[in-house]
Amino acid sequence: MRIEEFDVIIIGAGLSGLRAGLELSSKWNAAIISKVYPVRSHSGAAQGGINAALGNLEVSKEDTPKGHAFDTVKGSDYLADQNVVMFMCEEAPKIVIEFESMGAPFSRLESGLIAQRPFGGAGFPRTCYAGDRTGHALLHTLYEQSVRNGVKFFDEYFLIDLIVVENKVTGALCLNIASGELVIIRASYVILATGGFGRIFKRSTNALINTGDGNGAAFRAGVPMQDCEFVQFHPTTLYGTNILITEGARGEGGLLYNKKSERFMSKTAPEAMELAPRDIVARAIDIEVIEGRGFENSYVHLDLTHLGSEKIKERLPGIREISIFFAGVDPIDEPIPVQPGQHYSMGGIATKYKGDVGETDLPSLWVAGECSCLSVHGANRLGGNSLLETSVFGRAIGRKLLEKGLPQKPSLIIRENVENELLQKIENLFNKWENNKGKRPVEISDIMGETMNKNVGVFRKQDLLEKAYEDLKKIQKEFLNVHVATTDRKFNYGLIRTLELRNMLDIAEVTAYAALLRKESRGAHYRWDYPKRDDENFLWHSLVYRTKDGLELKKKPVILGIFEVKERVY
Repeated sequence: MRIEEFDVIIIGAGLSGLRAGLELSSKWNAAIISKVYPVRSHSGAAQGGINAALGNLEVSKEDTPKGHAFDTVKGSDYLADQNVVMFMCEEAPKIVIEFESMGAPFSRLESGLIAQRPFGGAGFPRTCYAGDRTGHALLHTLYEQSVRNGVKFFDEYFLIDLIVVENKVTGALCLNIASGELVIIRASYVILATGGFGRIFKRSTNALINTGDGNGAAFRAGVPMQDCEFVQFHPTTLYGTNILITEGARGEGGLLYNKKSERFMSKTAPEAMELAPRDIVARAIDIEVIEGRGFENSYVHLDLTHLGSEKIKERLPGIREISIFFAGVDPIDEPIPVQPGQHYSMGGIATKYKGDVGETDLPSLWVAGECSCLSVHGANRLGGNSLLETSVFGRAIGRKLLEKGLPQKPSLIIRENVENELLQKIENLFNKWENNKGKRPVEISDIMGETMNKNVGVFRKQDLLEKAYEDLKKIQKEFLNVHVATTDRKFNYGLIRTLELRNMLDIAEVTAYAALLRKESRGAHYRWDYPKRDDENFLWHSLVYRTKDGLELKKKPVILGIFEVKERVY
């Protein structure tokens, strides 16, 4: 066992973690901990772009941060906290220009200005992009700056649990994946930036690393999960593999057709058509399939052929490669088969109702990015706002902590006692898993994924949600007897998969539970049995806690006051 000590540690090396680390390392002894090499973080999978009201196109000269904020709040089905949304949208132009100054290779207009494309739910084309590899470009840009500025990295370290002393986070217990060694990393502040938890679903665009590690650790430490019932299903994932087909493909003019060659979005969103918000388009596609108008009863077509070879090669080269290599389809010549798949978690670790953005109720613990719920996305995220959220709030939290200064730590003796107790608990847990005779983690994970896909998907009903919740509680009991096949802890990915599953099962159970209790349809949460939005009874954030008697839901007010709550029409 090894001990490291820093002023602040950031867990997660995606855009949120890198931007926070870059800010904090300028003055403090900071370190970034990541379970993968930083440029393999899931931020790199974002394709379409980052939103900012720059007004670089003639048609978007009248765009403003307030207009961006309105689109975001409307897209959220009015569940987003409006003050936080306004802050994000006002910071958006600054963060994009900052990326440009760091050398991010944005696509350009003939004028030399950053190119912008239309995205779903947006009043103007405001999505800045680097071809169809925007996340990749921004991630590498930030990592280069982090290396240049001497940020300390712990690559391939897995977060096991937070260390909490006298109701204050004082560090984290991690596993060095390469050596198998347990490492205590002490810090005055811990920032969780561990990304989403999409792998609780079987059909997802998320990387295998998106297992909610920060969420699980925070939840076990007593921090509630907020709005986890709101899960975004991206309307266009590649049929068969569920690899993301960016919304930028529709932003460039891609059209959706059913097997009758009908542009079916005309029935659902006659004005926005293919560029309606993602929840609306995803439901429309599923309806086509359910009612027998899908191809092979499974998918619809995304047609780019009319865009022409030159435009596809210039604007969507990655999408073309994905389609050719994984579906045997060249979008220059034929349409792409697409279906909805889990894509993004609007919910996550709850933050204070009245406090600084990213601050949790557990002192010294801060959160940013997809693992958090700040809440800027409410019930549905607009495309182009996730890369924005990560960068804006990673920087904002870094600046806020520097302003606050370092807090006083509990005494070393008390901290050591707590650390030793946690070490013994985890060693006992590892020994138990090695000696158990139950199922392997992959078997339990498959059952969980099937359960979530079938019962907590695009469309939901009371009986299906009840079944999911009860089944997940049974799976939790099966997990108590999970078996890890080998005792060698060096690069023991059986152990890593088990630790990940420990986190995913908690968050899957929370998601089903919160969806069961929200008896309305709002944004990405759609219930056949309650098809209307119910502001009178459900205009609140859900907070789910683990108690000795099971899960418990509490309500948290939505911050309104800038935009009037209205019906969402596109």
